Amino acid sequence: MIGLDTPLLVRAFLIGQRASIDHSRRCPVTDSSPLPDDLLVNAGDEVRIRQDLVLVALGKRPADLILRVGRLLDVHTRTWAEDQEIAIRGRRIAWTGPAGTFPGTALAREERRSLAAVPGFGEVHKHIESSHLTPEHEAALVLPRGNTWTCEASHEFSNVDGPHNLEFWLTARRNGSPMKIFPLPGSAVPPTAYEWGGGHYGYDEQAGFLKESLMVAGLDEVMDWPAVWNPENPSHKRLWGMIQATFEQRGVVEGHGAGLRDLNSINAFAAAGLASDHEGWTPEEVWDKLRHGIFIEIRPHSMPEIIGGLLQRGLSDWSQVAFATDDRSASDTLRMGATDYNVRLAIQSGLSPETAIQCVTINPARHMRLTPWVGSIAPGRFADVVLLDDVENLSIAEVWADGRPVSRGTDYIGPLPQIRWLDWASKTVNISRTIEAEDFAVQAEPGRATMQAALLRPFHWHDDFITMELPVEDGEVQRDTDRNVTKFAIVDRFSGEGKISRMFWLGCGPRTPDTAVGCTVAHDKHNLWVVGSSDEAMALVANRVAEIGGGWVLVSGGRVLAEVRYEIGGLMTQRPAEDLDIEMQNLYAVAGKIDWLYEPTFSPRWYPGFPERLQFATLTCAPWRWVLVAPCEAAPQGFVNVVTGQTHPVVW
Repeated sequence: MIGLDTPLLVRAFLIGQRASIDHSRRCPVTDSSPLPDDLLVNAGDEVRIRQDLVLVALGKRPADLILRVGRLLDVHTRTWAEDQEIAIRGRRIAWTGPAGTFPGTALAREERRSLAAVPGFGEVHKHIESSHLTPEHEAALVLPRGNTWTCEASHEFSNVDGPHNLEFWLTARRNGSPMKIFPLPGSAVPPTAYEWGGGHYGYDEQAGFLKESLMVAGLDEVMDWPAVWNPENPSHKRLWGMIQATFEQRGVVEGHGAGLRDLNSINAFAAAGLASDHEGWTPEEVWDKLRHGIFIEIRPHSMPEIIGGLLQRGLSDWSQVAFATDDRSASDTLRMGATDYNVRLAIQSGLSPETAIQCVTINPARHMRLTPWVGSIAPGRFADVVLLDDVENLSIAEVWADGRPVSRGTDYIGPLPQIRWLDWASKTVNISRTIEAEDFAVQAEPGRATMQAALLRPFHWHDDFITMELPVEDGEVQRDTDRNVTKFAIVDRFSGEGKISRMFWLGCGPRTPDTAVGCTVAHDKHNLWVVGSSDEAMALVANRVAEIGGGWVLVSGGRVLAEVRYEIGGLMTQRPAEDLDIEMQNLYAVAGKIDWLYEPTFSPRWYPGFPERLQFATLTCAPWRWVLVAPCEAAPQGFVNVVTGQTHPVVW
């Protein structure tokens, strides 16, 4: 097992040796083979790799392998070529063409003449952290479903440990994982000027990331729209510094245009250089953004409506469109699929299979400026091939990555690195004190029988917060379950002090007495959130979460009923997807016995039952306004309007 504490040069040597051994199991390696063959090497090594590929393509050096397929989709022209061969050298493609016409020799041959070859699928915008698996286990989950490369929108782990962010995302590949992860360092680190802890990125950090590795493709989604347009916003300079550093290295600046639907805002968004948007909800919005030069990344929840609307408007050139998974748990991926699900849904929504495949191969690769390495079955690219036995239904028979098979059906057969994560990844819940029930009390003014309270509810996008008069007992403002009012808190997990902000929330927690649930997945700052019907239960949740290093904890009646471990970054687990799913299904089963509050009218995106979506309730990006964050100098009680910077007491 190669640990991250292995000295750099020794680790590089061991990786190179293992790469040679793995490669030789498939076919002999000649002395001229340039290993390791990866974008993790510097540009000089990349040049030497390509010099070697030139000689192989001309027949002057042997290929390692010839893969013959029944037909091959050329995504550049959206046409099929029959009976094709792919010449592979190391991890790359050296030559493609009609069977029997390769000018050189090959050390091995494989035939898949009954199958159709399409390029490995790519994720244009995805948070791997939302699968809740570390990258090596994410690879084992999604590679059999066609995913061979991912543009990692890395503001989640960035907000937990900014200094180690790039190292975290490149480690699996350095240790032999076949999946290519192209990190986009987070623009939202911190998400707003009213949040802190874990990381802070500006011009210098982004410039360093882009120079460090060819894998870094640009800047993750710019979400703090008020900071983009308003020079008075305290994040304005930091954010534009990151955009400047990305422009200087010709990287891509990804956007996040939630709620920006009027023509003036769309023009301003495009003028800022924000190149894409994955937040489109309607055909009208997406059409307007396409017409203003914005690359559209369609998510599955709105895909049928958007694709249908674009087809009705006569869109024939889909080169400015890709499909984005964004956030999908391991449990949902096991049930639904990965990018393969997105492609099937697009086909069902009216696109041809060939166009739908373009939207997860060449289109995202072009947009992210990665076409020299991924996006097509063509010379110089990684030898990543999805072999289909049914194109119309996108039935996957095999997936190849780095020039060798990594799956048969949905079974992963590729390498799975054993990584020993150091403390910076595995000990990220820094709460150095015992949390007490008193920490969640909301004090009333002396002598008051009632107090006015500020309330929020999930996805509360209004300019004003909700107000309600709540009872006071023993000097503390109380919940009111008869009116669906409970208590919600944010526990700082970065400083060691366990600072806590707390307020009352509407329709989003347990009605069952002495019950609470909490989690360290709290987009996008990822402090610990807790919601509960008693302060004692909330304290028990907070302390247990700290003990297990992050994840979910559900308590009731003074006992822990269920928990899910996210021991890496408080966001992910270093276990197979199937193992994580067992824990999640147990959590759901136990939660099904709890009585949960529910407000049926306030949001079509909120559903009764276990409030898993509370992990998104702390978002501070547009179109959010009033949000509860960890206490800070700018917002001592943690209650702040992230658009205006206005604060307000939680009770008065």
